[in-house]
Amino acid sequence: MIIKSYLLEQNIKLLSDKNLFLFYGENLGLKNDFKNLIKLNSPDYKIININQDEVIKNQENFLSEFLNFSLFEKEKIYFINDCNDKILEFILEVHKIIDNQLICLFGENLDKRSKLRNHFEKAKNAFVIACYIDNEITIKKIILNKLKNFKGLTTENINLISDNCNFDRVKLNNELSKIISCFTDKNIENEKLKSLLDIKINKDFHFLKNEALSGDRIKTNKLLSDTVLETEKNIFYLTIINQSLMKLSETSKIAEQSGIDEAINVVKPPIFWKEKPIFKKQLLKWNSNKIKKIQNVTYNLEIEIKSNAQINKNILIKKLLVDICELANAS
Repeated sequence: MIIKSYLLEQNIKLLSDKNLFLFYGENLGLKNDFKNLIKLNSPDYKIININQDEVIKNQENFLSEFLNFSLFEKEKIYFINDCNDKILEFILEVHKIIDNQLICLFGENLDKRSKLRNHFEKAKNAFVIACYIDNEITIKKIILNKLKNFKGLTTENINLISDNCNFDRVKLNNELSKIISCFTDKNIENEKLKSLLDIKINKDFHFLKNEALSGDRIKTNKLLSDTVLETEKNIFYLTIINQSLMKLSETSKIAEQSGIDEAINVVKPPIFWKEKPIFKKQLLKWNSNKIKKIQNVTYNLEIEIKSNAQINKNILIKKLLVDICELANAS
């Protein structure tokens, strides 16, 4: 049975109506929020957090555990992660015997052909919840809800927080936690907020990374001279670069089937409209082989940065950006 995510967010007690739930989609932050809501509303339950492979490997043991549940045992909630169609056989058996236990499956993108998704959509004794990427409206609703008792929550400040998270609910929740911890008097100051969110530093590096991926040598070299890198943020910088490479890789695969413009419009999470022109420029520069090559470089660089405290990390990050710019222009 299908239930909209916002309905379950508004009334988590709907969980008491069923024993089996499937949460699927790209929105990791929303799935994490559901996990936290379930925990908060089930304080007397023991939480079991496992992945699909572990369940399949020990399928008979888990089925036996459900079948032989004792009234003297503490009731349990199972969070089964990384789910796909491979777990369907187990779920079909569970349907026959589950009683007091609550099982929540969490999967990535399950398209309409997914047998697991189809089973949950048709089942009367189970719920399926699609966790799609947030849009601007839902992001701003979260901000308003979390900071409703704060003064200084102007439209400008709401936009600063929203733009900084780029439709990523995990990042948004982290930023909101920082804001709540920082402004203990519940009075948000604009300049202090900008500093807290590292707006200028993040934007400067964002511009630098984009020009390097676009293969613009002149702008990349100028920004390399002008941009101040913070040593303690080097892993953060690598994460930003890797996220862009992953987005290019995903969009490139879609473009092979439907063309570049269509791919840019349909890829998830969505590309902010201001970013589409430069992203298209990057997409024309990068193929799968070049992306894999630079991903290996960033992976090895991260290991080196984490394992060697003596190296000049800022120089290595800047060298990486030069290498990215050169590879973007390579044939």
